[in-house]
Amino acid sequence: MKNVKAFKRKLCLFAVATLVVVFVFWSSRMGITVFMGLPTMCPGQPSEETITRLHGTKHLLVSAYADRRVSGKDIRIIGIFNRYSAQELHCVFCCQGSMSGQSPATVLLHSDNFGYPYVTTDVLCQTPAGCKGSHVALVPSQLRATTENLAWLPVRNLKEAEQEEARLPFNLTVCISVLFENFNNVLQAADLYILEMYRLLGVNKVVIYNISSGPELDRLLHSYSQEGFLETVPWPINWHLTLSHGWLFSESGGDLHYFRQLTTLNECIYRSMHQSRYVLLNDLDEIIMPYQHDDLPSLISDLQQQHPDFRIENHIFPKTHVEPSGKFQLPQWEGVPGLNILQHIYREEPDYSIYHPYKMIVRPRLVEQTSVHEVLKKSGKSYKVPREVCRIIHVRTPLRASLKLEQLHMDMRLWDFHQKLIPSVNQALRRAGLLKT
Repeated sequence: MKNVKAFKRKLCLFAVATLVVVFVFWSSRMGITVFMGLPTMCPGQPSEETITRLHGTKHLLVSAYADRRVSGKDIRIIGIFNRYSAQELHCVFCCQGSMSGQSPATVLLHSDNFGYPYVTTDVLCQTPAGCKGSHVALVPSQLRATTENLAWLPVRNLKEAEQEEARLPFNLTVCISVLFENFNNVLQAADLYILEMYRLLGVNKVVIYNISSGPELDRLLHSYSQEGFLETVPWPINWHLTLSHGWLFSESGGDLHYFRQLTTLNECIYRSMHQSRYVLLNDLDEIIMPYQHDDLPSLISDLQQQHPDFRIENHIFPKTHVEPSGKFQLPQWEGVPGLNILQHIYREEPDYSIYHPYKMIVRPRLVEQTSVHEVLKKSGKSYKVPREVCRIIHVRTPLRASLKLEQLHMDMRLWDFHQKLIPSVNQALRRAGLLKT
C-alpha cells in the first residue's frame, strides 16, 4: 500500500514536471520569456503621471492603448525614446492581479525627428493568452522585473476597442498640441478661437496638453473643464528634458522638437480613437475655418469621407495690422490679457514657391502615426481640401513681412460669427471671474 502511494506521488510529480517543461518549451517557441519565482501579485503601483521614466533607460513613457490593427499585437505604448540609446525591451502585463511572464516588445521610432536625439516612439505588445491585462509595463531585457523597476501604465480603451464608429459619443474633437510655458493669452484662448469659436463651429470636445499656464488662463480652462467641453492633460515635459523652442536641432538645440508637439498629437489621436469619429489637429493660434459651410460637421459630411485625413491649407493673418474702424475694439476686453482676433482681417497670400504647411482633420481609426503637417502611417490616401472651401485662420507675426497693407487680402470670415461669438466670450470670461461688467 505504501509503495502504491509513493508511486502515485512520484507519478504526480513527474506529470507536473512534464507540464512545466512543455510550458517553458512552448513559451520559448512563442517568444515568451518565463521567469521562475516572479511575485504572484503585481508589484509596485500604477503610474499616476502623464510622463513616466522607464527604469534603466533614457526613455520616457506616456500612455498605453488597446490597438488590434497590427497583426500579432494588441497594445500600443506611446513614448519618447532616445534614438541613440536603443535596447531590447520586454512587455509585462498585470493579469487579474497576477504578473505575466515577459514577452518581446516591438519598438517603432517615428520617422520625423528633425535631428533631435529624442523622438516619438510606439512600442507594440501582445497580451498573453488568457490574460485580461489591465496594466502593462516595459522592462529592459537585461533587468529582472521587480517592484523598484516596474511602472505600470493603465491600458486605455479596453472596453471601447470593439465599439462601432457610428456609435461613438463625439463626432469631432479638437486636439491642441501644447500650451507653452506660462501661456496666458486669455482672449485668444477664450475668443472662441479655440474654445468658443470651435463650439460655434460644431466641435464637441477640446483636448489641450498644458506645460504650464498663467493664473487667468488657468481659471478659464478650469471653468471649461467643469462643464465637460475641455479636457486638460498635464504635460510636464520640461521636468524630464531640455525643451527646444524651434523645429530643427541644428538651429535650436535641446533634446526634442518643439516641446515634443509630435508626441502629444499622436497621444491625442489614440486618446480620442474610441471616443470621436474625427479629430482636428492644430495649435492655439489657429482656427480651421469652413468658408462654404456653416460649421465643420457639414464640411466633413460633404468631403470624401473614405479618406484617413483632410489637409487644410495655412493662411497667415499678421497681428501687426489691425482693422482701422475699431468696430470690435471692445472696452470690456481691455483688461483681459491676450489678442482680440476679430481685429485682424488682413490675410497674406501664401508663397507657393516654397514649402507651405497644412494642418489636418483625421479619422483616428485610419491613422497609426502622425507628424504635425502630414500623417506618417495610415490606411488610404490624404485629401487636400481646396482653399476656397476651407482654410486656416492663423493670427501671428507676419510670415511675409515685406508685404505692404495694400498687398494683403481683406478676409472678414470671422465677422460672420460675431453676433454669437462676442456674447459667448463675455459669458465665458464672466463665468471664470475675468470680466467684471
